[in-house]
Amino acid sequence: MAMAKKRKKHPLKNGGDYTVGYGRPPRHSQFRPGESGNPRGRQPGLNNFMTDLRRALRLPVKVKDGGRWRKMSSQEAALMLLRETALQKGARALERFLELAYRLNNEPAPDAAEPLSAADEAILSEYIERAARTKRTQGPASKRARRGRYSKRNRP
Repeated sequence: MAMAKKRKKHPLKNGGDYTVGYGRPPRHSQFRPGESGNPRGRQPGLNNFMTDLRRALRLPVKVKDGGRWRKMSSQEAALMLLRETALQKGARALERFLELAYRLNNEPAPDAAEPLSAADEAILSEYIERAARTKRTQGPASKRARRGRYSKRNRP
């Protein structure tokens, strides 16, 4: 059977003993007070999402604009695409585009929870009353009646 190695004891300057082992290096190889094992530290901006995003948005791309190719930043190209989508197709893209415009122009975005004016309240209440009257006059039609199963022509 092998005997366990005894740890070396190094004398301290003040006369005490110091056991060298895992996580306890000899005193002569330790960092001096005020000194670091990584003096330069982590490089600024390294592995930072915002830095990577800024770099990606600055990268140039070629875009066909008005029949000719132009070189512009990825950010500008993305905004142009959002603008085109907002103007041609989508209400959602238009909402995003306007939200960006509000945010960048330092204007507060319109809140959906704003109280309605008296005129708007009157318009809404009139609409609700009209919708309720229309529903009452139509009557509760069953699904079968709407399908036409029990119309006069289809009765047995």
